[in-house]
Amino acid sequence: MTMPALATYALRLGDDALVLSHRLGEWVTNAPQLEEDVALANIGLDLLGQARTLLSYAGDVEAAGRTEDDLAYLRDEREFLNVHLVERPNEDFAVSMARQLLFSTYQLALYERLQDSADPTLAGMAAKAVKEVDYHRDHATQWVLRLGDGTDESHRRMQAGLERLWPYVDEVFGTDDLEQSLVADGIAVDASTLRAGWDGYVDGVLAEATLTRPEGTRTPPGGGRRGIHTEPMGFLLAEMQHLHRAHPGASW
Repeated sequence: MTMPALATYALRLGDDALVLSHRLGEWVTNAPQLEEDVALANIGLDLLGQARTLLSYAGDVEAAGRTEDDLAYLRDEREFLNVHLVERPNEDFAVSMARQLLFSTYQLALYERLQDSADPTLAGMAAKAVKEVDYHRDHATQWVLRLGDGTDESHRRMQAGLERLWPYVDEVFGTDDLEQSLVADGIAVDASTLRAGWDGYVDGVLAEATLTRPEGTRTPPGGGRRGIHTEPMGFLLAEMQHLHRAHPGASW
């Protein structure tokens, strides 16, 4: 059965939030300081709350009896529709902060516009989440500034983190016929229209952090919105879904 366009759109945004939430959760007990353990856990929980709303709504619109848990834990890799940027491994703290800056700047712009959606569920979710994501972006910004304009080693690592993730940026602003059909109905946001504002904010942060915007980096083919993912995604799902699949129907 083909999912309705609205359900697919909600699933795309929900998968972005769910997968990034899991990646941030991997820093708990591993962050460079205790305060950062707490901060990243809280950001991850914000994203998880967004994911729950969006996946539940996707299930409701689909009307096939699937719950948020079914969509999170019982889909296979090819059924996930998140962009590649959020599934990339943490590697080190600078990589994670670079990813957080790049993605939260996009997500904030998206949610600011989505507040005006003709769909009340999406508009309500965005109105609540925009305040959270504003903090997410500020948190990432402060770390990028601190690391970029810090020691020689922190600068090197921050620059390397940006260059590692930059090839995955273009996919975030991709659009397709499904999204455009919802844009025409006043429901979705045309992601391609968010790029100019994103460039302005990110370029300003990089300049203040004495970092160089990566240029001429080979762009991967993308495909996350079509269920085609990078190798780390399979390992992420194996960890995230193991308990639920090992004990189907369990409750606590």
